[in-house]
Amino acid sequence: MDESLKELGEHIAASLENEVTGTDVAFGELTVMARAEQIKKVLKFLRDDPACRFSTLIDVCGADYPGRAKRFDVVYHLLSLHQNQRVRVKVRADEETPVPSVIDIFPSANWYERETFDMYGVMFSDHPDLRRLLTDYGFTGHPLRKDFPLTGYVEVRYDEEQKRVVYEPVQLTQEFRNFDTLSPWEGAKYILPNEDGADSEAES
Repeated sequence: MDESLKELGEHIAASLENEVTGTDVAFGELTVMARAEQIKKVLKFLRDDPACRFSTLIDVCGADYPGRAKRFDVVYHLLSLHQNQRVRVKVRADEETPVPSVIDIFPSANWYERETFDMYGVMFSDHPDLRRLLTDYGFTGHPLRKDFPLTGYVEVRYDEEQKRVVYEPVQLTQEFRNFDTLSPWEGAKYILPNEDGADSEAES
């Protein structure tokens, strides 16, 4: 299986020398790294080439790596029912440069691209209706970015007096706590409060 995927990756890379930057086979899956500005040509080739025939777009999603200049991966998952194979295509994007929309090649990309925009803030050029999909109209930020706060920026509730939904700044009802995930068998590397002898040692 891995050998056939490797041969397919070599075929794709040889056919798209200027569009594909590399291929990789790991855990029984083929990943193709492509240039963002060439994504339409890459997906069209994967759909139409007789050796590929990846006619079904399963998903478009994102991944965030804040330490990189191009912090986002936009990931496309394709399925070939004819060849009984899958392929993953990755492109890199930053916060300002749009990735070309692929709706004209795979119409099902419409809401997938909207979700990626909503969750990560990745822009898609020539998208006919690029607006939020999962969050509310007045939502601030993009929830799946690594630098988005766990508590969010605002909380939403229904106000009985105003008879409408209102937005308010997040107010934690208790101190934010950090929990370690050590098991009792591992043991903490520090003295816990009220542990036997801890208080007496602190007093002395």
